[in-house]
Amino acid sequence: MLERFVSRTDFNSYQDFYDNFSVNIPENFNFAYDVVDVLAAEKPHERALVWCDENGAEATFSYADIQRFSNQAAHVFVEHGIKKGDPIMLILKRRFEYWWALLGLHRIGAVCIPATHLLTSKDYVYRCKAASIVGIVCVDEPDVIKNIETACAALNTEAPRFLAFTKSVHRTTERPAVTRAWLDFNDALQKAPPTFNRPDHVNTNKDTMLLYFTSGTTGMPKMVQHNFAYPLGHIVTAKYWQQVIDGGLHLTVADTGWAKAVWGKIYGQWICGSAVFVYDYDKFVPSAMLDIICRHNVTTFCAPPTIYRFFIKENLHRYDFSSLQYCAVAGEPLNPEIYDQFKEGTGITLRECYGQTELTVTMATFPWLTPKPGSMGKPAPGYAIDLIHEDGTFCALGEEGQIVICTDKKLPTGIFDGYYRDPQLTKNVWHNDIYFTGDVAWKDEDGYYWFVGRADDVIKSSGYRIGPFEVESALMEHPAVLECAITGVPDLDRGAVVKATIVLAKGYVAGDALAHELQNHVKKTTAPYKYPRVVEFVTELPKTISGKIRRVQIREEKAKD
Repeated sequence: MLERFVSRTDFNSYQDFYDNFSVNIPENFNFAYDVVDVLAAEKPHERALVWCDENGAEATFSYADIQRFSNQAAHVFVEHGIKKGDPIMLILKRRFEYWWALLGLHRIGAVCIPATHLLTSKDYVYRCKAASIVGIVCVDEPDVIKNIETACAALNTEAPRFLAFTKSVHRTTERPAVTRAWLDFNDALQKAPPTFNRPDHVNTNKDTMLLYFTSGTTGMPKMVQHNFAYPLGHIVTAKYWQQVIDGGLHLTVADTGWAKAVWGKIYGQWICGSAVFVYDYDKFVPSAMLDIICRHNVTTFCAPPTIYRFFIKENLHRYDFSSLQYCAVAGEPLNPEIYDQFKEGTGITLRECYGQTELTVTMATFPWLTPKPGSMGKPAPGYAIDLIHEDGTFCALGEEGQIVICTDKKLPTGIFDGYYRDPQLTKNVWHNDIYFTGDVAWKDEDGYYWFVGRADDVIKSSGYRIGPFEVESALMEHPAVLECAITGVPDLDRGAVVKATIVLAKGYVAGDALAHELQNHVKKTTAPYKYPRVVEFVTELPKTISGKIRRVQIREEKAKD
């Protein structure tokens, strides 16, 4: 399958890979027909999706199963008036119906809007208005149903005309009384025909396939739009960063409401020959996930640093990781302490990457590169990366600047088409053939990039620029620190001083003595001027619904005080 879309798969070095890797994008490419249906024809009985939940339920689906269920989903959508270009929201957590619905929408050229079950009714109202959503498919869970019902009442005539739910496994709570005509999606699937003919001109590669509302740490969510060629951008993600194995089993930890799901749970993995493993759980229990990885012989694994942070608190030596060959990490910068302890406990080297919802893998520690703990690695093929000062001049080695992507010569495969219905916002971040990521980094003499922080998060104190990540990494090395966030606090003499907001690990008690100990630890670990002059202990950090720390909220709360 992979050879259909790339000219070469093997490379002698990173530079050979960067210079010569390319993707052949077929005209009117559609993942459902040009990948799923081809796989179903060539190896119908081979496993494509292995699913289990925290209560012991398990299911395995072949490529023929995937084809059949997604065909039936397409029929359900068409029967209820959904057509090419219609935006449909999917709120399906880690339920396997997500794959049927997503691919069913691809088959008719509709626009899929994955979303999290954590949205409030106000979130639904905003999203329905912003994207003109005409249908919602969600899990049959009380809070989700209730919030959607409340949103529909507030929207009045703007309410989605198509509402469906999927029956949840092992749910004991009853669904609340509903006032709208909900459809049983699973029941409708069973009644639908198993084949679906590809419509003429179902899409062009410029048609919108996916819309993601970014969780942003400031402002209202933006609508990132990706076209039908987007899945091919994740060949690099799966093959050269996650290093999935032909015939293997890959687990990416992500709810289907986030872009990380399409990075690690469908597109690149199937193109590269790996089955996808899905662990459906409501509460994350580190030991349970480690047991699942070992029991199901997962071969490649990807998760955010938070997952690994909890893993290293377990006794990793008691687990049999013989099937696990590669592990990747993304979502937030990786603290070197986590890297070191995970390698010590498993023998596996974590490979980091950098990207955004707007992009695919932009930089990573690719197979030919020696990992430098804490580094994002080097640029992916197709991404012309540079660093720019605030005055617009380019940075020298070692200088901090905003990460930008130069698009004057070539667009990277998988880069977004802009922000939906907001050309001005698109122009603000992408103009003069340069896309501004909003992230600050520096490059070392070996060409590796190192994350500093969001441009808005960099602290300027006494003439120094201090990135939060380096200070957070230093604090995370101390056993007392479970989580932390570094922000700037206004100061008359210095302009700003560094503040640490800290969640303590079990067994540690907040107090002046511990605060002083942590301050001294940072002084010894990093440059003395970077230590936090202000230390605050809290029980939890404010986060976006995608789990990212909202430093802006910490700053705002301090300003109010």
